Amino acid sequence: MDKRRTLSVLVDNRPGVLSLVARFFSRNGFNIESFSAGTTVDHGVTRLTIEVTADESHTDLMVAQLNKMVPVHSVKLLDNDHTIRRELVLFKVRATTSDVRNEIIQIANIFRGSVIDVSRETLTLSIIGDEKKTEAVREILEGFGIIELARTGMIALERGKYTIDEETKEKGEFNYGKTLL
Repeated sequence: MDKRRTLSVLVDNRPGVLSLVARFFSRNGFNIESFSAGTTVDHGVTRLTIEVTADESHTDLMVAQLNKMVPVHSVKLLDNDHTIRRELVLFKVRATTSDVRNEIIQIANIFRGSVIDVSRETLTLSIIGDEKKTEAVREILEGFGIIELARTGMIALERGKYTIDEETKEKGEFNYGKTLL
């Protein structure tokens, strides 16, 4: 059964690696729902969070093939029960009166968002959350008129003791925690 799956991938932080990984998905006919990248505490390593819609056998194939790629350090299919997933969404909303601005500010407060820009015509909000939260905010703000919307794509980490790869704890991004103790 096809469902949204989150892959966490550690790769070399060098030119062309993101393109190489994206081409892998395209070449194999997999649609990327969300793709986020950022350096880890080791600036030579980038963590990719990739969300795809696929069944279990295709997901297993993705993980196995990604693991064979030279710039890939490790790949893990994240278990939803042990994963924290968040996305940053910026909403620029029409707000031409003080009553409308106040109402939008109250909505931002309810969803623990921030007002990050104010003008006579608009308010820009920052909301961080999973897709249920960001979609709920979007639905409410549509009534005011969303002028622009920008999303970061989902990022994810496993909760507690779970990490991307138990074997990499002694090297790469996991050295950082050990050197502080």
